[in-house]
Amino acid sequence: MTATNQLQAVIDRIQPLQDEVVRQADDHLNQLTKPPGSLGKLEDIARQLAGITGEVMPVFEKKAVIVMAGDHGVCEEGISAFPAEVTPQMVLNFLAGGAAVNVMARHAGADVVCVDMGVNADLEHPALLSRKVRKGTRNMAKEAALTPEETLQAVLAGVEVVDDLVAQGYRLFATGEMGIGNTTSSAAILCALTGLDAGVAVGRGTGIDDAKWLHKMNVVNRVLDLHGLRGASGEKSGMGSEVSDEKSGKVGGEVSDEKSGEMSDGKSGMMSGGKSDEISDEISDEMGGKLGDEVSDGKSSMMSGRALEVLEKAGGLEIAGLVGVILGAAQHRCPVVIDGFISSAAALVASRLAPLSASYMLASHLSQEQGHAKLLEAIGLSAMLHMDMRLGEGSGAVLAFPMIEAAGKIMKEMATFESAGVSRE
Repeated sequence: MTATNQLQAVIDRIQPLQDEVVRQADDHLNQLTKPPGSLGKLEDIARQLAGITGEVMPVFEKKAVIVMAGDHGVCEEGISAFPAEVTPQMVLNFLAGGAAVNVMARHAGADVVCVDMGVNADLEHPALLSRKVRKGTRNMAKEAALTPEETLQAVLAGVEVVDDLVAQGYRLFATGEMGIGNTTSSAAILCALTGLDAGVAVGRGTGIDDAKWLHKMNVVNRVLDLHGLRGASGEKSGMGSEVSDEKSGKVGGEVSDEKSGEMSDGKSGMMSGGKSDEISDEISDEMGGKLGDEVSDGKSSMMSGRALEVLEKAGGLEIAGLVGVILGAAQHRCPVVIDGFISSAAALVASRLAPLSASYMLASHLSQEQGHAKLLEAIGLSAMLHMDMRLGEGSGAVLAFPMIEAAGKIMKEMATFESAGVSRE
């Protein structure tokens, strides 16, 4: 089976949320000793978890934040406040348990799984998962960051990491990353897939000054121009054999009709195929209601080829790996908590490859990176936390783990009106 077919098989295994279980969860929430809807987003999370897992009261005994690392050739352009050498140094810090994400993961009772997707160094450690595709991307300001083959290899590596963890009993995942220069790549992805201007998408990253921010914005503009990535959404296709078949919604195939493959149901929201009911619509509204604009009979759309093209031209190996993590979690009906700006860039690509995968995502926090809100809006997600964080690593996603588990415990441990003998009127 070719890599393209492997990826399509993963996408095809992603199913809609289970509407009947969502309704059962909603019924249970309405029996609990509280005014209807008074727990706000916790109730939304509880319903979503039920729809994802098919269980009204899911339990997540093992959870992991997957921190993927890779270097970026665009660092040659001087776009970061830190040198590229920091990437391997921080990987060793993760492995030693000394980074912020390690501290927060210990607090949340989660494991940190560190993956070398493309660090520009030879790293060895018993706890390191080596899935290195190459030592860093090429400089996307001069040439494509990755080849089509490397892009697919990285995405499928992320899927395989989740496959292995699911086999070990993990059921709740978070995305994390490390890669100096990856906010530049993420900004380019945001511009290419939404049509936003670089001035809106490009942020301060690791804390650059005004002069370097203007330079970084110019670099992103050069990338967009060099690779012909300007224009919103699917206005441009050009991956050849990798462009989606717009009539069948496949990853591979040839483009035949620019109008075929358009979205059939703009109201399906978080649920699938235009069958969303009142409960599903409520959850969809909380997520921003954007997913329905991308869904077509539960399959990936004409956006698939565009997303892969953007990932190839302007992506990063750790970003591509996180795309695979998200798709892999979705195919196993596991929730995946999205961290900040870089993780959300990966989530946007995943949602364009497999629109239904957005139903499996929970946005943890709103980053200080100015483009992050636009990324979440494009996916249709609403952040749980507003903590002014911009660290990455998966730190914000792990911080959200206790809230997600709290939603589950409310379902399992909170008394009903009947069991507590409390009058409802």
